[in-house]
Amino acid sequence: MESGPAIFAGAAFTLFGAALLCWTGVRVRYGEPVAAGVARRTAAVLTGLFGAGSLLLGIWCFGRL
Repeated sequence: MESGPAIFAGAAFTLFGAALLCWTGVRVRYGEPVAAGVARRTAAVLTGLFGAGSLLLGIWCFGRL
């Protein structure tokens, strides 16, 4: 019964983290700003950290099954 919420949370975190990392990579590759009003390097690093953290959290949720 408890595996349902773990699967949903794992899928949500994993998809969000992967999408955020891909989006950040594309923006950095083409030299476009990642966030408005923030230095490019700072925004790229913080966005990458949050994307990787979300991806790892999703993998951890799947590991708890």
